[in-house]
Amino acid sequence: MDDAAGMRLALDEARRALEHRDVPIGAVAVLGDRVIGTGYNRREADQDPTAHAEMLALREAAKQIGCWRLDGVTLYCTLEPCAMCAGAMVLARLPRLVYATRDPKAGAAGSVLDLLNHPKLNHRVEVVDMAGPFAVEAARLLVDFFAALRAEGQK
Repeated sequence: MDDAAGMRLALDEARRALEHRDVPIGAVAVLGDRVIGTGYNRREADQDPTAHAEMLALREAAKQIGCWRLDGVTLYCTLEPCAMCAGAMVLARLPRLVYATRDPKAGAAGSVLDLLNHPKLNHRVEVVDMAGPFAVEAARLLVDFFAALRAEGQK
């Protein structure tokens, strides 16, 4: 599967989070041309601080292949991962991450810190920042979501 197709699927997942008023972030795990894991933020729906899109996609991928090591898997995410998700990617030995837009407040793939390529960790993840139209679309989902919350008087 090419990166554009993978990112389109991740954006579809992000939109699913809006159904239950969760932050619109999506993730898709791909092995070859096969989707083996999907996720969208479910923190609000599940009342679970670990229910990030990336964590859900990684869990499903590991179940699908029957191994915690995600050899050969590419994870597509609409937003640069946080420290928790980046740490899980390192621990899962994920070889490749593709994300759409940077997170200047909590990004752990180079924006705030770089856990995915930290010299003291035992695994490095290849990181591809898609930028371009995918970044615009992913950022627009987030901006619109938070603007709507502010308009309603929520944080």
